[in-house]
Amino acid sequence: MKRLTALFLAVVMVFCLAACSSSNSGSSAGKDADKAPAFKVGCILVGDETEGYTKAHIDGIEAAKKALNLSDDQIVYRYFVEESSACYDTAVELINSNKCNLILSNSYGHQDFMAQAAKEFPDVTFIAMTGDFAAISGNANMKNAFTEVYESRYVSGVVAGMKIKELVDAGKLTDKNYTADGKVKVGYVGAFNYAEVVSGYTAFYLGLTSVYPDAAMTVDYTSSWFSVDKEAAMAEQFIADGCVIIGQHADSTGAPSACQKAWENGTVVYSVGYNVDMLNVAPDAALTSAANNWAVYYTYAFKAAMNGETIKTDWAEGYDQDAVHITPLGKSVAPGTQEKVDEVINGLKNGSVKVFDVSTFTLDPSVQWCACEVDASGHLTSCKEDMSYFDYSTGAPQLVYQGETYEVIENGAFAESKFRSAPYFNLRIDGITELG
Repeated sequence: MKRLTALFLAVVMVFCLAACSSSNSGSSAGKDADKAPAFKVGCILVGDETEGYTKAHIDGIEAAKKALNLSDDQIVYRYFVEESSACYDTAVELINSNKCNLILSNSYGHQDFMAQAAKEFPDVTFIAMTGDFAAISGNANMKNAFTEVYESRYVSGVVAGMKIKELVDAGKLTDKNYTADGKVKVGYVGAFNYAEVVSGYTAFYLGLTSVYPDAAMTVDYTSSWFSVDKEAAMAEQFIADGCVIIGQHADSTGAPSACQKAWENGTVVYSVGYNVDMLNVAPDAALTSAANNWAVYYTYAFKAAMNGETIKTDWAEGYDQDAVHITPLGKSVAPGTQEKVDEVINGLKNGSVKVFDVSTFTLDPSVQWCACEVDASGHLTSCKEDMSYFDYSTGAPQLVYQGETYEVIENGAFAESKFRSAPYFNLRIDGITELG
């Protein structure tokens, strides 16, 4: 369903001007009826408001529409558009039939088809949300955007760490909740093993262990962005294994609902969700959710396009611009959680807290970490990231777009989402076991 980054030279928005009637005898009303809005957005969505990820995008688009006084007919939605040639066909229909001059898609798998359309319609701006090759695609009218959601995942991990510490201090955990070496068990329901998911679950774990270091997390994948049944079943397995916290980078309420059911049956387990507030399905088990505030980006992008200004090729913002947040804390959070959350958010804003601070995690020094260097203690000292785009569909990677290579360790931290908007942290750190 989604995501990754990059775009290059800016593009001036071309406004679609409607042709006026050539007849002077036509009524004013008739002329107005023939006019298309000067600015019109076509929204290609992988789901609808029943799916958390897409709902968050719709909420952001609607907030931008209200903030900029856009009319309903200036926003055209297309729901449940598959990550296939259906995306290209939908883009063409939105341009030719609906006169849209800005096309956006919200899923990573849409990106190739958006690029195909961008080449054919150079006067239309295309935004492939969560994409990763706009800057190197050669299409000046194509853009990528993502949030620095790893920041809100880190903060949601802090909430989880506070809860674990409370449970340990109160003696509420049993031997089943600990690994053989005495670490508290945490489970994480992932969708795919993409860098976006790896970056997110690593940030969550680092936030958690910043409060309670003795935790071990297991990650598994459903191979689906949205599957209530698969996510619930995976959460149930983690709960059966003794996990105390279940995090997620998947889009349904399956995992929180499973946690609530287990909680009602007397199991000590809590949920940290994604995209939307999960308190309606897990009023006792849900602690919070990591979330995006897409209104920040959509308001920026729509306004820029309306004014004929350049939209950034790669856009990524976090707490500093209020582009990410966590949802309201549930009633089960540990005492003092809000104060700790406020402290950490302030640290992220002023730079005193860095999510991927290399001093806070280690990697197995016996492993060859591609273009990264690790010292004897397992800490990253250097990491080169190639921003080229490869096609893996035929097995062996095929270079599609050539990108530059950057040193991403800066000031003692891995600089995520700086050199392109989509995440590129793809390292497997100690303390996390990956299944699937």
